[in-house]
Amino acid sequence: MAEPTNHNDAAEVAPGTINEQAPSVSEEHAPSTEEPVATDIPSANAPDPTSANPEVNPNAAAEKGAASVSNPEATPKKGKPAAKAEGDKPAAKAAKKEKAPAVEDKPFAEFIQQDYLPTLKTAFANQGIQNLDLTFEKQKVPIAGYKQQDECWQVIGRWENGAWHQFNIYFPEEDIQGQRAFSCNEGSKPSTLEPFLIDERKVTLDLMVFGLMQRLNGQKWLARN
Repeated sequence: MAEPTNHNDAAEVAPGTINEQAPSVSEEHAPSTEEPVATDIPSANAPDPTSANPEVNPNAAAEKGAASVSNPEATPKKGKPAAKAEGDKPAAKAAKKEKAPAVEDKPFAEFIQQDYLPTLKTAFANQGIQNLDLTFEKQKVPIAGYKQQDECWQVIGRWENGAWHQFNIYFPEEDIQGQRAFSCNEGSKPSTLEPFLIDERKVTLDLMVFGLMQRLNGQKWLARN
């Protein structure tokens, strides 16, 4: 009868552990410690992509033709309102209305009759003078030695307030921006002719009224003096 073979005598080394006997599967599939590498070892915790709820499981396989949630291009965007057609554009702002011409730009005679005389009457009424006779006439200058034209347009005011008062404003050039003169008298012809608003570059309606009232106030002819 043959004797049993002794592995130690045959120079064979018997496997010491189960790990040494089993094939090293883990080493083949273990990821490297230096760099992350995907592994093909199936995970027992991963749900089946075909059966998992795609609304809960991000690994779920999307149906064919369905848009991917991670693709922003596939998600519908709220589009900007369509551009309006050219005919829908708001109408352009209406052009600014042209500025009305100043009353001083009216023809000379029209300005005196329509604006200056009525404004003067109001100014005299505010001073308590109600019996004012105010006219606009073209007549000779009632001053001796006046060497310009014999006649010119004049604004003449007359009233009686304890004494007879009269003033004349002369417009030799028939232009309120041209030469102007003034005279006044009490029951007799005026003896001097003086400039009227000579220092003003541009004469306005208000200035013509103020200038006359200031001059007559200096003459002590107004009711408040």
